[in-house]
Amino acid sequence: MAQKRSIFEEVGGTRPARPVAPLGGIERGHGGARRAIRLWLVLIFLLVAAMIVVGGLTRLTDSGLSITEWKPLHGAVPPLSDADWAREFAQYQASPEYRLQNSGMTLEAFKTIFWWEWGHRQLGRVIGLVWAVGFLGFLAARKIPAGWMSRLLGLGALGGMQGAIGWWMVSSGLDGDVVDVASYRLATHLGLAFVILGLAAWYVLLLGRSEAELLQARRMREGRLFALATGLLHLAFLQILLGALVAGIDAGRAFPTWPDMNGQFFPVDAFYVPDGRGESLPLWHAFFENPGLVQFMHRMVGYLLFAFGIAAFVKSRSSAHAATRTAFLAVLCMTVAQVSLGIATALTAAHLHVAITHQLGAILLWVLILRARYLSQYPVAGSIRKGTQ
Repeated sequence: MAQKRSIFEEVGGTRPARPVAPLGGIERGHGGARRAIRLWLVLIFLLVAAMIVVGGLTRLTDSGLSITEWKPLHGAVPPLSDADWAREFAQYQASPEYRLQNSGMTLEAFKTIFWWEWGHRQLGRVIGLVWAVGFLGFLAARKIPAGWMSRLLGLGALGGMQGAIGWWMVSSGLDGDVVDVASYRLATHLGLAFVILGLAAWYVLLLGRSEAELLQARRMREGRLFALATGLLHLAFLQILLGALVAGIDAGRAFPTWPDMNGQFFPVDAFYVPDGRGESLPLWHAFFENPGLVQFMHRMVGYLLFAFGIAAFVKSRSSAHAATRTAFLAVLCMTVAQVSLGIATALTAAHLHVAITHQLGAILLWVLILRARYLSQYPVAGSIRKGTQ
């Protein structure tokens, strides 16, 4: 006969402990090394950001056509002797840029532009090496979280594609009578760099919380703000591409006035692109090759981006989450700063320091928009006690 229990006896005193319920599928799965992968992606992000800045300096110093061959592996070793330098210089002297623009350049002057381009390519190799070592290491250790294999592999594939597009861009300036790379190829190259940068930033944000936390946060998703941030991201990307077109044809140095363009709202001969025979190329060429039209489009989209940023900020004021409201405020502040830097770049005829700061501003604005989009999709719940509603 079972012994009677006292009503004062602790319930858990004699009975075996109840089995703990198993964790949900999200936590029970292969979690991987989220923290380590996040740090690795932060490193890749910083390297890609540096790559964009060095690429901008390479363009602003007219150094991008100094190396006339694509040697992904052997090119990692720079010229080490006088004979090596003479050979590199002779190859450059056969290029259209030297013949038509830099004839008479000394070897010492050539070395300056060579090192900019070599540094740009070398940084690309470093990024590829960092990705490969990290990816293969996490793969071998079976530390890649479930669902992340394709994301991380895709990031590396885009990096490899970027190297090929870089040479595709450079090769456009090595034939015929051109002294610059094709502007649309430069825009493609820069655009893909920002795609890689954006993916790395998005992955870093996602890995900052567990899958369970992200799933719970998504239940508070603010769809309207997410859509606004997505639209702002697309418009910013268009502006980045237009900025690349401006840089590709040196349009930033052609109209050093604001708010007018050399006394006109709309530039004169905006649809004229000479064909070398006194006539104009077909109309579509103007949207890529006419300095006035390209800079006009860049200015107009800049104003539109500014207005869109204000609208998104106003809408974000109704968010229930302080972190989301702050994120959209940061986007608006950076948009104001970026518009101001764009005006300064125009007024100084794309002075080196001002222009590269403007490019840095584009990177920062891009990341801030991504962060606002992330917090709209996965809000961070505030605390009444801490006053962070």
